Amino acid sequence: MKNNTIVHSLGHAVLVGVYVSLVASVMNHGSKWFGQTDTAWTPVAVLMLFVLSAAITGTLVLGRPVLMYLDGQKKEALQFFGYTLVWLAVLTVLVFVIMIVKK
Repeated sequence: MKNNTIVHSLGHAVLVGVYVSLVASVMNHGSKWFGQTDTAWTPVAVLMLFVLSAAITGTLVLGRPVLMYLDGQKKEALQFFGYTLVWLAVLTVLVFVIMIVKK
């Protein structure tokens, strides 16, 4: 069961990484796709993206552990959450290493 938890938490962390990469791509290419002129809709779009991102990443990181916790699997829920955070930390360090190497 523990090995399954580690792999499953890795999957959640990878999905967060994929989502963050997609949002970063939109932000990086936004001026090409949407033009450089700011309108009244620009802050609305940015704030909506922020709220959506918080909901998606929050669900990926906390959704399963909360359901497990409420189901009485308190120890497993905390382990799953911890493993997900560790995987996110590993992916973050990996991104920084890639940035340093490509410099």
